[in-house]
Amino acid sequence: MATLARLSRKSLTSALSSHHLLPRTLATEAAKMRESPDRVKWDYRGQRRIIPLGQWVPKIAVDAYVTPNVVLAGQVTVCDGASVWNGAVLRGDLNKITVGFCSNVQERCVIHAAWSSPTGLPAETSIERFVTIGGYCLLRSCTIEPECIIGQHSILMEGSLVETHSIVEAGSVVPPGRRIPTGELWAGNPARFVRTLSHEETLEIPKLAVAINDLSKSHFSEFLPFSTVYLEVEKMKKSLGISI
Repeated sequence: MATLARLSRKSLTSALSSHHLLPRTLATEAAKMRESPDRVKWDYRGQRRIIPLGQWVPKIAVDAYVTPNVVLAGQVTVCDGASVWNGAVLRGDLNKITVGFCSNVQERCVIHAAWSSPTGLPAETSIERFVTIGGYCLLRSCTIEPECIIGQHSILMEGSLVETHSIVEAGSVVPPGRRIPTGELWAGNPARFVRTLSHEETLEIPKLAVAINDLSKSHFSEFLPFSTVYLEVEKMKKSLGISI
């Protein structure tokens, strides 16, 4: 009986010690996994702004403003002074997309380009200088000449052409291959001619693009290419009396 009691106590002690060692062993293994160089390093920012596709890498001018939650993929070029605002998606996987000088693509726009255009016109999406694209627009393989306004929630389909000094009203749908002549206002679904723009109205079109460009500069200062955290660190050290 004494021998049996000693064996029972020994087995119980070994079981308890192994029970206490188990969490310690698991913690050690977890630490090794965290430190492993082969472990995937996830990017917790949620998404990438620049997405290369094959040999194509999006190009952004130095003074262009592109918000961090924009998606630029493939053959996309954002020229000097242009701005692409929150949530826009420019997908140049099939053809080129160009946002010209001092033009702006506003919130939640989707811009794409097809392999080819049914009208024989260039299939790339070209937004030239001083163009304002309102929020929630959808553009696909269209050409927008200088100094135009595309109202929000508008759709421009394959092969459509908006000539210079023209305005497309909000919520309009421009069918494939439709040409909007210079100096005209179009609206509706499908878009139809409404009236000819006055000289004063055409002069206001580039002013709107310049105003949005000026606004983007104030936003741009919040997304500097370098960090300003060191200023807060120096302020904290000074308040605590730590020598810098």
